[in-house]
Amino acid sequence: MPKLDRLDRAIIDVLQTDARTSNVEIAERVGLSQSPCLRRIRIMEEQGVIRGYRVDLDRRALGLELTVFVAFKVARHTRENADALHQALLDIPEVVACYMISGESDFLAEVVVENLAAYESLLTERLLVLPNVTDIRSNFAIRSVKTGASLKLPPSA
Repeated sequence: MPKLDRLDRAIIDVLQTDARTSNVEIAERVGLSQSPCLRRIRIMEEQGVIRGYRVDLDRRALGLELTVFVAFKVARHTRENADALHQALLDIPEVVACYMISGESDFLAEVVVENLAAYESLLTERLLVLPNVTDIRSNFAIRSVKTGASLKLPPSA
């Protein structure tokens, strides 16, 4: 795990608030000159601390009205079965997030689609035919309360 100092954490805080902030502004806000600031950002990118920069889209404005949390149970708990389902879920564009979880289910996927008819189509044509799945449970989001929040970093060592 990379060691992050006070300045790295300050840079991350700025980028989590607005990833489009210029290097000039980041450097000014954290108290560095531009070159060392950019160097720190590049190092964090190379280390995988910063994995990328994304735009936060309004799903409803784009016609994506339905968010569904889909729980999957894998048949016969083997590495091969879990890996096959993992790969299959990666290949479905409507799956915007997916986690291997503990409990009654093995995977939990966040699915975003236009409406209930689109989810029904996805469910019957893609999800119900996934490899090694014995159970699928769907939970529909009524309203988004909190999404895309900044990560609270653990205290530095």
